[in-house]
Amino acid sequence: MAIRLDDTDKKILALLQADATQSLDDIARKISSSKTPVWNRIKRMKEAQVIKQTTVLLDAEALGLEACFFVLIRTSEHDAAWQDAFLKALLERPEVQEAHRLAGDIDYILKVRVRNARAYDAFYQALIAEVKIFNVTALLSMEEIKSSYALPL
Repeated sequence: MAIRLDDTDKKILALLQADATQSLDDIARKISSSKTPVWNRIKRMKEAQVIKQTTVLLDAEALGLEACFFVLIRTSEHDAAWQDAFLKALLERPEVQEAHRLAGDIDYILKVRVRNARAYDAFYQALIAEVKIFNVTALLSMEEIKSSYALPL
Protein backbone atom coordinates (compact mmCIF):
# COMPACT_ATOMS: atom_id res chain seq x y z
CA MET A 1 0.00 0.00 0.00
CA ALA A 2 1.72 3.16 -1.19
CA ILE A 3 1.04 6.33 0.73
CA ARG A 4 1.94 9.91 0.09
CA LEU A 5 4.49 11.37 2.45
CA ASP A 6 4.55 15.09 3.04
CA ASP A 7 7.40 17.14 4.50
CA THR A 8 6.14 16.61 8.06
CA ASP A 9 6.09 12.82 7.57
CA LYS A 10 9.65 12.96 6.25
CA LYS A 11 10.79 15.04 9.23
CA ILE A 12 9.26 12.48 11.59
CA LEU A 13 10.95 9.65 9.71
CA ALA A 14 14.32 11.42 9.81
CA LEU A 15 13.99 11.91 13.58
CA LEU A 16 13.01 8.26 14.10
CA GLN A 17 15.90 7.05 11.92
CA ALA A 18 18.31 9.05 14.08
CA ASP A 19 16.82 7.80 17.38
CA ALA A 20 13.65 5.73 17.55
CA THR A 21 13.60 5.95 21.35
CA GLN A 22 12.56 9.61 21.27
CA SER A 23 9.24 10.29 22.95
CA LEU A 24 6.26 11.52 20.98
CA ASP A 25 6.51 14.76 22.96
CA ASP A 26 10.13 15.24 21.85
CA ILE A 27 9.32 14.55 18.20
CA ALA A 28 6.28 16.82 18.30
CA ARG A 29 8.31 19.64 19.81
CA LYS A 30 11.06 19.26 17.17
CA ILE A 31 8.58 19.53 14.30
CA SER A 32 6.40 22.17 15.97
CA SER A 33 3.36 19.95 16.35
CA SER A 34 1.45 18.23 19.11
CA LYS A 35 1.67 14.63 20.24
CA THR A 36 -1.61 13.26 18.81
CA PRO A 37 -0.99 14.25 15.16
CA VAL A 38 2.55 12.82 15.39
CA TRP A 39 1.19 9.56 16.84
CA ASN A 40 -1.44 9.39 14.05
CA ARG A 41 1.20 9.92 11.36
CA ILE A 42 3.50 7.27 12.83
CA LYS A 43 0.57 4.84 13.12
CA ARG A 44 -0.40 5.47 9.47
CA MET A 45 3.20 4.93 8.31
CA LYS A 46 3.44 1.69 10.30
CA GLU A 47 0.18 0.40 8.83
CA ALA A 48 1.46 1.21 5.33
CA GLN A 49 4.78 -0.58 6.09
CA VAL A 50 6.79 2.61 5.53
CA ILE A 51 8.02 1.97 9.08
CA LYS A 52 8.74 -1.75 9.04
CA GLN A 53 10.01 -2.26 12.58
CA THR A 54 11.65 -0.59 15.52
CA THR A 55 14.90 -2.19 16.60
CA VAL A 56 18.28 -1.66 18.26
CA LEU A 57 21.60 -1.50 16.40
CA LEU A 58 24.35 -3.46 18.12
CA ASP A 59 28.10 -3.00 17.75
CA ALA A 60 29.36 -6.17 16.06
CA GLU A 61 32.96 -5.72 17.14
CA ALA A 62 31.98 -5.11 20.75
CA LEU A 63 30.21 -8.49 20.59
CA GLY A 64 33.28 -10.22 19.18
CA LEU A 65 32.04 -10.41 15.58
CA GLU A 66 35.14 -8.82 14.14
CA ALA A 67 35.12 -10.27 10.61
CA CYS A 68 32.80 -9.06 7.87
CA PHE A 69 32.85 -10.98 4.60
CA PHE A 70 31.14 -10.13 1.34
CA VAL A 71 30.42 -13.43 -0.35
CA LEU A 72 29.93 -13.51 -4.11
CA ILE A 73 28.02 -16.56 -5.32
CA ARG A 74 27.64 -17.92 -8.82
CA THR A 75 25.35 -20.86 -9.40
CA SER A 76 24.60 -23.07 -12.34
CA GLU A 77 21.19 -23.85 -10.81
CA HIS A 78 18.29 -21.47 -11.38
CA ASP A 79 15.22 -23.62 -10.84
CA ALA A 80 12.64 -22.96 -8.13
CA ALA A 81 13.67 -25.93 -5.98
CA TRP A 82 17.28 -24.73 -5.80
CA GLN A 83 16.19 -21.18 -5.03
CA ASP A 84 13.91 -22.42 -2.25
CA ALA A 85 16.71 -24.51 -0.72
CA PHE A 86 19.16 -21.59 -0.99
CA LEU A 87 16.70 -19.15 0.60
CA LYS A 88 16.00 -21.62 3.41
CA ALA A 89 19.73 -22.08 4.03
CA LEU A 90 20.27 -18.31 4.22
CA LEU A 91 17.32 -17.66 6.49
CA GLU A 92 18.55 -20.31 8.95
CA ARG A 93 21.97 -18.66 9.32
CA PRO A 94 22.12 -15.62 11.61
CA GLU A 95 25.60 -14.82 10.27
CA VAL A 96 23.99 -13.61 7.03
CA GLN A 97 23.13 -9.98 7.61
CA GLU A 98 22.15 -9.23 4.02
CA ALA A 99 21.52 -11.24 0.87
CA HIS A 100 20.88 -9.80 -2.57
CA ARG A 101 20.11 -11.43 -5.93
CA LEU A 102 22.05 -9.59 -8.61
CA ALA A 103 21.96 -8.91 -12.31
CA GLY A 104 25.22 -9.68 -14.12
CA ASP A 105 27.97 -12.28 -13.74
CA ILE A 106 27.45 -12.78 -9.99
CA ASP A 107 24.11 -14.27 -8.97
CA TYR A 108 24.08 -13.39 -5.25
CA ILE A 109 26.01 -11.30 -2.77
CA LEU A 110 25.89 -11.94 0.96
CA LYS A 111 27.10 -9.85 3.86
CA VAL A 112 28.28 -12.30 6.51
CA ARG A 113 29.38 -11.25 10.01
CA VAL A 114 31.44 -13.77 12.04
CA ARG A 115 34.11 -13.87 14.75
CA ASN A 116 37.03 -14.76 12.48
CA ALA A 117 38.17 -16.65 9.37
CA ARG A 118 37.60 -20.04 11.02
CA ALA A 119 34.03 -19.09 11.79
CA TYR A 120 33.59 -18.01 8.17
CA ASP A 121 34.96 -21.36 7.00
CA ALA A 122 32.45 -23.19 9.21
CA PHE A 123 29.66 -21.06 7.70
CA TYR A 124 30.95 -21.76 4.18
CA GLN A 125 31.27 -25.52 4.74
CA ALA A 126 27.73 -25.70 6.14
CA LEU A 127 26.33 -23.71 3.22
CA ILE A 128 27.94 -25.78 0.47
CA ALA A 129 26.94 -29.00 2.24
CA GLU A 130 23.33 -27.89 2.01
CA VAL A 131 23.16 -26.20 -1.39
CA LYS A 132 25.05 -26.85 -4.63
CA ILE A 133 27.01 -23.72 -5.59
CA PHE A 134 29.10 -23.33 -8.74
CA ASN A 135 31.56 -20.70 -7.43
CA VAL A 136 32.07 -18.77 -4.20
CA THR A 137 34.38 -15.81 -3.68
CA ALA A 138 34.74 -14.37 -0.20
CA LEU A 139 36.03 -10.84 0.28
CA LEU A 140 37.14 -9.80 3.76
CA SER A 141 36.30 -6.21 4.65
CA MET A 142 39.46 -4.63 6.01
CA GLU A 143 37.71 -1.49 7.24
CA GLU A 144 34.13 -0.29 7.36
CA ILE A 145 34.25 3.21 5.96
CA LYS A 146 30.55 4.01 6.01
CA SER A 147 27.55 2.12 7.27
CA SER A 148 24.05 3.52 7.60
CA TYR A 149 20.55 2.19 7.71
CA ALA A 150 19.13 5.69 7.34
CA LEU A 151 17.43 6.22 4.00
CA PRO A 152 17.81 9.55 2.20
CA LEU A 153 14.56 11.42 2.58
